[in-house]
Amino acid sequence: MKIGLVGFPGSGKTTVFNALTGLAAETGPGGGRGKTNVGVVKVPDARIDALSALFKPKRTVYAEVRFSDVAGNPAATARGLDPGTIAAMRDMDAMAQVVRGFDDPATGGRPRPAGEIADFEAETLLADTDVVERRLARLRKGERASFAREQELLERIHAHLETESPLRALALTEAEWAGFGGFGFLSKKPMMAVLNVPEAQAGADLPPDVRELTAAHGMPALVLSAPVEAEIAQLPRGERAAFARELGLAEPAQDRFIREAYALLDLISFFTVGPDEVRAWTIRRGTAAQPAGGKIHSDIERGFIRAEIMEHDELLRLGTEARMREAGKLRLEGKEYIIKDGDVAHFRFNV
Repeated sequence: MKIGLVGFPGSGKTTVFNALTGLAAETGPGGGRGKTNVGVVKVPDARIDALSALFKPKRTVYAEVRFSDVAGNPAATARGLDPGTIAAMRDMDAMAQVVRGFDDPATGGRPRPAGEIADFEAETLLADTDVVERRLARLRKGERASFAREQELLERIHAHLETESPLRALALTEAEWAGFGGFGFLSKKPMMAVLNVPEAQAGADLPPDVRELTAAHGMPALVLSAPVEAEIAQLPRGERAAFARELGLAEPAQDRFIREAYALLDLISFFTVGPDEVRAWTIRRGTAAQPAGGKIHSDIERGFIRAEIMEHDELLRLGTEARMREAGKLRLEGKEYIIKDGDVAHFRFNV
């Protein structure tokens, strides 16, 4: 899962990146000289911790989230997205817009987070409109019947963009969207907002206008103070929660952010267990057993026979697979079975 941290210059995007990854990327004007910072974070999950304690495997493998601090043009103004930034954003699975919630240190200008969110969305709509109009111009010039369906759908997409509404709100089927995967539409990508506030407001709620705007756009949002959270991220994992509570925070930003990101992308985790390895696997909610097995290895999907499914809480309660069998808690499921969040799965296959 690749999540791009995006936003206008001066929003504290790289400091948020450091807070989420525990890294120490260079910040400030010109920091990193337009370089994209990348960090991989293990997804905290008490369930895999408990399963690992039960099986005592040689290794425990957590799910991972890949964060990219999407580089912008160092010479960019406070508004506008340069072509390089737009190209990098198109490669992300989801985006988190970092929004300035503090006075501008250069000008003393007051924050305008709701306006900044609206401005950024307008930029993504313009970028998508440009892609659609260029493709439509080529299709209209060619007038090839084989592209009639694509042209029809692009006309619908264009009409929707002209209403100044993101493509996330356009009701096309998955099959209809499938042909446009290579377009990288920005306003179709899942988006969340991260309001970066001063330390004194670290535990504050979202301002009413930001809450109203993000709710209307179906956009999850959270508040954090990036400098404070970056300090927390430098601590050993076992000390972070306690330190966060001392500052009046329920939990570190990394945990809150990942939970929101999973909900935004509608992701769940299932587990495989054994003496060699206990591992978490990330899939989209609604994934059937056969393609879920393919996340582990393509041979499993190709030669799928059945899935042996246990609920993780029952496995933790009974303690062994043998006891699960005796209690009738181990189920044999076919390829159409929908994997549930927290399932412990063992796949039988033959190739």
